[in-house]
Amino acid sequence: MREVPVEQAVGLVLAHDMTQIVPGKFKGAAFRKGHVIQEEDISRLYDMGKRHIYVMEIDAGELHEDEAAVRMATALAGQGVLLAPVHEGKVVLKAATSGMLWVDKRRVTEMNEIDEISIATKKPYSHVDAGESVAGLRPIPLVIAEEKIAHVERMAREAVGGMAMIDVLPYKPQCIHLVTTGSEIASGRVQDQSGPILREKMARYGLGIAQQVFVGDDTSDIEQAIRSAHAAGATLICVTGGMSVDPDDRTPLAIRNSASQVVSYGTPVLPGSMLMLAYLRETVIFGLPGAVIFDSKTSFDLLLPRVLAGIAITKKDIAQLGVGGWLNA
Repeated sequence: MREVPVEQAVGLVLAHDMTQIVPGKFKGAAFRKGHVIQEEDISRLYDMGKRHIYVMEIDAGELHEDEAAVRMATALAGQGVLLAPVHEGKVVLKAATSGMLWVDKRRVTEMNEIDEISIATKKPYSHVDAGESVAGLRPIPLVIAEEKIAHVERMAREAVGGMAMIDVLPYKPQCIHLVTTGSEIASGRVQDQSGPILREKMARYGLGIAQQVFVGDDTSDIEQAIRSAHAAGATLICVTGGMSVDPDDRTPLAIRNSASQVVSYGTPVLPGSMLMLAYLRETVIFGLPGAVIFDSKTSFDLLLPRVLAGIAITKKDIAQLGVGGWLNA
């Protein structure tokens, strides 16, 4: 620390908090440790009775926490992310649009292994709304070695496929079709519950349902409904009902017969373990178990943002859901 006259302190960094007391009105920090003295601060310092202050000198090769945080945030943020103003050495990243949160988990983890670096994000692949905070980052000390920040910047430039470290991917236009199975629903004996619930769920993402058809339990009828939806331009087909192991539940077989690729029948997620995911060329097919209708969050909710953002899902992606896949309260 070094003592300097107030009028000579512009551009220098406060070494400690400075408290101001206004009797009956205010008592608190007028200036925080690490604050960079501005020309307009001089008058207030005089009002506080200050003629000299202690300042922190930043040596060559070091950065103040504010500059370090801004540099890190700029390096990590993609086009779908906005930077909030730096505050006390921290920058918050916010979603510029609604969509799926993308995080390069491996590289962000490696960045956090650098001493005195802190990068915290929300869970990747989750839905976020425009304006929602998605991450916060900061250096730990008030002054940090510039090389550590430069290391973070170099790692960010190594992104594969042009993807940013942290981004929000907007959802792609969708044409969603529902195929509702079950003779009890097709005959009118039981009222359909899947349609209203899935419409409400899709509305949260700003999407609607283009068409819903009702078929019985015949495998060939379910297959034909899937192929007809695909021919009509569906980008996402949700098949509800008939996903358990009962002899009348023929949906998994119908999806297998219709699909060009089956990614998985079953997920390590509860509720929603009986979910099926397949592709008919570029069209995504979900076989949705009853849990999707009765539970607020299932495997379907974990996978849907990826599908809407146009990210292809692999068996490994589904296998990784098992750690943290117990969604029951």
